[in-house]
Amino acid sequence: MAGWLGARARDEQDRWILWFPVGVGFGIAVYFALKAEPWLWLGPSACAGALAIVLGARRRAVLARFGIAGLAVVLGFAAAQIETARVATIFAPAIDWPVKLEGRVLHVEPRGNGVRLLLDRIVVARWPAGPVPERVRLVAQGWRQATPSAGDRVRVLAVVGPPPAPAAPGAFDFARQAFFERLGGVGFVLGGGEIVARSDARDGVGLWLETVRQDLAARFRAALPVPTGAVAAALLIGERAGIPDEVNDAMRDSGLFHLLSISGLHLSLVAGLVFFAARAGFALIEPVALRYPIKKWAAAAAILATAGYLALSGAAVPTQRAFLMTTVALFAVLIDRSPFSMRLVALAATGILIAAPDSLLGASFQLSFAAVVALIAVAEEARDRSWLGVGGAGLVRRAWVYVAGAALTSFVAGTATAPIVAFHFDRFTSYGVIGNMVAVPITGIWVMPWGLVALGLAPFGAERFGLVPMGWGVEAILATARIVAAWPGAALVVPAMPFAGLVALVGGGLWLALWRRPWRWLGAGGLVIAAALWAVAVPPDVLVDGEARIVAVRGPDGRLAVSSRRAGGIVAETWLRRAGQTYWTEWPRPGEPLGWLACDAAACIYRNSGWTVAVVRDPAALAEECANADVLVVLGEAAIGCRQPRLVIDRRDLARRGAHAVWLGADGSRVETVAESRGERPWTLEQYPIRSIRVD
Repeated sequence: MAGWLGARARDEQDRWILWFPVGVGFGIAVYFALKAEPWLWLGPSACAGALAIVLGARRRAVLARFGIAGLAVVLGFAAAQIETARVATIFAPAIDWPVKLEGRVLHVEPRGNGVRLLLDRIVVARWPAGPVPERVRLVAQGWRQATPSAGDRVRVLAVVGPPPAPAAPGAFDFARQAFFERLGGVGFVLGGGEIVARSDARDGVGLWLETVRQDLAARFRAALPVPTGAVAAALLIGERAGIPDEVNDAMRDSGLFHLLSISGLHLSLVAGLVFFAARAGFALIEPVALRYPIKKWAAAAAILATAGYLALSGAAVPTQRAFLMTTVALFAVLIDRSPFSMRLVALAATGILIAAPDSLLGASFQLSFAAVVALIAVAEEARDRSWLGVGGAGLVRRAWVYVAGAALTSFVAGTATAPIVAFHFDRFTSYGVIGNMVAVPITGIWVMPWGLVALGLAPFGAERFGLVPMGWGVEAILATARIVAAWPGAALVVPAMPFAGLVALVGGGLWLALWRRPWRWLGAGGLVIAAALWAVAVPPDVLVDGEARIVAVRGPDGRLAVSSRRAGGIVAETWLRRAGQTYWTEWPRPGEPLGWLACDAAACIYRNSGWTVAVVRDPAALAEECANADVLVVLGEAAIGCRQPRLVIDRRDLARRGAHAVWLGADGSRVETVAESRGERPWTLEQYPIRSIRVD
């Protein structure tokens, strides 16, 4: 078998280079999978060793290839190490009292009757021991003064804490994301704040651009009715504030939510429009068209335009990735190469992973590259087999080919990204292909061209001449979203996919896409393994949040029942979404037992698989339940001296190890904690003891 695989690999030596970014990504994944921070010298020294092997084995092809493969892996590992050390974000301590702080506004996001502020240059009165975080994000309801602008200094009374830990083992880790965004604290403002100083020219170009973005967003929202203006601002400059929840829900359920964030689609549309407009303009000047490389001039103009659009859109990390990919494609035109090449995608992926290693873990990176790699793989196959050929075709056939191409593009991109969407968001949009077949052409042919006209006229105060026709297209997109979202089963909530399933899925998908010969179909095995792992995954029977506020238990029908709707909040929503549920059942009131769950004023008893689980809310019931329960969950004081239960989870355990998930079975129980799943890393809020717990 090994010999057969080696022969097949030799047949496709020209494709080996495509696996270099895969190796880099694997090294990054290994770094983030560790439970403890490795020595800082480990990655760089491994890189030096791998490079020495490559340079020393120039005449030994096999050794050199293994050296390059190893170099890719250790390069990713070292890049992740160095980025973590470089960022070194300081988290705010967990305190319960409000503090007076001042800070410079970096970003303002309107939210209902208030704003959400991102602040830096923080000065705090009566701060606990330790350094002050570099950035904090605060929600301020009922702001009394005029809304602050980027660069203003504000003074507020706020409750600030560290970014929250995951709601359950394996759930999204916001603290890790915040660490790499240098966001050291989150919280809310008590009462209204005040602006103590306005921005000035010394704040730099970045804050001036942010002020321009805020001004443009306000003008767009004012020029068009609600919610059209807010959606137009999101499409053009990535400012999504002010979009009603029902519009967000419709866009999400119809598979069109990606249109509301500046991504590869927006950057490619801007680049394409500028490229073809510039090329057409140069072509009208006969001496220029005959004597100069106007195609390359148009590509250079498109690069400049997309760079300006990147700055105007706020230069978020996903937009930076899209800009890099678009620039690589346009640079290929400058050097007379095909812009639609898997090698260019590999080059862009390598650059992004080395520059921002943490992006590998984000949905944005995974979705964008999954779509692009799948589309280019299909395009390569179509080119070889002359699919969709239009040579000499008439107008009707060209129109048909366009429709078929749009349908194929939507189908391929939707199929490639659907499992990744399911992994990150526990959702599956059934009709996303149909919605995108309608909305994406409207966006590219009508909305974005008029949007660029509006942006071009904005410095003269005449943006309305572009916004009004753009709004017609936006309304068509919103109508499409509402219609598709209203269809039965448009959006399905699915149970959480295990991480091993994502690994198998990505591995199988890359094997299918990067190779060209029939052995590529071995990658389908990875997809089958991913589906099997997803199908056999069993959700926990008991969940306890890290702050000892709520508990959830799984009923005989497999659905979760949550102890408190009011106290649940985002934690309960996360649990339900990961269980594949859209609504929750509250626990029974005293005297109204469900059979498998009964409560009184002091405690609740849950029975499953021969296990008795007692959830104690009143310390008065602790002694009785300690003597009778197999599993004891104490939401109040610590269960000191309680030895009868086989498993005890009390406030001390939750404070030290975060949220708990418990599986009950005839052969014993298994416990996973947030601390166990995260490890002792720079972005964990406390140094939890790491150990696997099993009760037999």
